Amino acid sequence: MDTSDVTVEILRSIRDEIRHTNERLDQTNQGLDATRSELSERLDATRSELGERLERLERRQTETEVRLATELAAVAHAVTDVRDLLRDRLDLRDDVAALDRRLTVVEQRLGG
Repeated sequence: MDTSDVTVEILRSIRDEIRHTNERLDQTNQGLDATRSELSERLDATRSELGERLERLERRQTETEVRLATELAAVAHAVTDVRDLLRDRLDLRDDVAALDRRLTVVEQRLGG
């Protein structure tokens, strides 16, 4: 075999290896494209799910705030009622004290 034949054979071998390497690169690129596509779909699904969860959370928070406001109004009303009752009781205390003094005077006059 002559040197030019050996050179041609080596070049053919290199060419075949480059083709094989290119095929492997093409397969790797296809795998990467598939992975990228799958990740993109999963990311879109995750974004959608997170959006739905945030909407549900916002609704629940709004509902909770409405319930709390309603209960706070009820508590404020109850406090007002208790204040009014205490005020009435304090007014009665003065009346009872006056009646007690009058009763003491009557008992002393009657000798009792």
